[in-house]
Amino acid sequence: METLYNSIMNRKSLYLVLLVCLVLSACSGDAAKKSGEPTGGSAATGEPTRSLPKIVAFGDSLTAGYGLPPTLSYPSLLQRKLDDAGYKLEVVNAGVSGDTSAGGVRRIDWALDGDVRVVILELGANDILRGQPVPEMKKNLAQIIERCKVKGAQVLLAGMEAPTDSGPEYRKAVHEAFPQLAKDYNIPLIPFLLAGVAGIDSLNQNDGIHPNQRGQEIVMNTVFESLRPILDSSPHAK
Repeated sequence: METLYNSIMNRKSLYLVLLVCLVLSACSGDAAKKSGEPTGGSAATGEPTRSLPKIVAFGDSLTAGYGLPPTLSYPSLLQRKLDDAGYKLEVVNAGVSGDTSAGGVRRIDWALDGDVRVVILELGANDILRGQPVPEMKKNLAQIIERCKVKGAQVLLAGMEAPTDSGPEYRKAVHEAFPQLAKDYNIPLIPFLLAGVAGIDSLNQNDGIHPNQRGQEIVMNTVFESLRPILDSSPHAK
């Protein structure tokens, strides 16, 4: 009886140890996502990261590919485009749905880990949708740009526009914010990330905000056209 009791208790102990390990593993993954810490995996495949210089797509749900499989997000499509064009670079999807410019400030250091050559900075849409003060958004984006520059990473800034119902003064302030940042920091600008996609039902999901698969392809091409001159000026891109 004692032998049987000990056997049962040992099995229970082993079960509890395994359960704790699984819980801790899940919590660790969630924490990494919330903090922006790289979880390991390229944008296109989810496989372990390659020993290549990196392009970090840093943004919110528009970068994360909200509502779509990860392989259909614009960073994943961009990875395939770069591979086909002969560029030796890894695209890292550092998009977090719901993130704001303030959230980006808190997690940018994680995203800059490793050999990051370019950061595609796409943040501000959620600030704008919430009616946050434009000067505060600009201040946060400026901090992110400065930290990228300190790390030696070039920044490609993706511009946003305010909804038509947000008032003319607010729309004007948003419209001028991104070009001003690009000028102040001498960085290239995508005037409007969702050009050719925003407001077109056939290119967006049912929420009318997030691009569908066809919309993501257009966004990717918009990004690529602004990214290509940066890469072509780098001796290590191919």
